[in-house]
Amino acid sequence: MRASIEEYRAVEKAAMKFVKSVAEGNSRYAKELFIDEAVLFGYLDGKLEHGNIEQFYRNVDTVGAGDDFKAHIDVVDIEETLAVVRILEEKWGGRIDFTDYLLLMKMDGEWKCVAKAYNQNSNTIKNKEDNL
Repeated sequence: MRASIEEYRAVEKAAMKFVKSVAEGNSRYAKELFIDEAVLFGYLDGKLEHGNIEQFYRNVDTVGAGDDFKAHIDVVDIEETLAVVRILEEKWGGRIDFTDYLLLMKMDGEWKCVAKAYNQNSNTIKNKEDNL
C-alpha cells in the first residue's frame, strides 16, 4: 500500500534538515536528523570517505555551501518504517555537485537518518594534481 501524501511530506521535512545544514554550513540541523550510529559512504575528490556521520558534520561545518548552492529533494520510496530520499546538490563549496541517498527509519514516530551514501559528479572532482 502506498504511503499517504502526509507521510511523504513528513519525510521531505526531515530531509530538509540535511539541506538546511549544508546550505548554512552548520551541522546542527543535520544532528537532529541523523542518529548517533549513522554511517556515511562516498568518494570526495576521489578519496573514499566511510565511517560514522561525524565526518559529514566536519565537512559541513568547515566548507561553506556558497552563494550558488542549490538542492532538490526527491522522496524515492516509503514503506511503513523505512524511506529512501535522494538529494541533488549543485555547487557545494562553489564547485561540487553531489547526489546523496539517505536511508531513513521511523523511530518513535519520527523519521531519522541511519545512513548516507553519496556520489560526487565526476566533472567536479578535483585531483591532487589539480591543486599543485
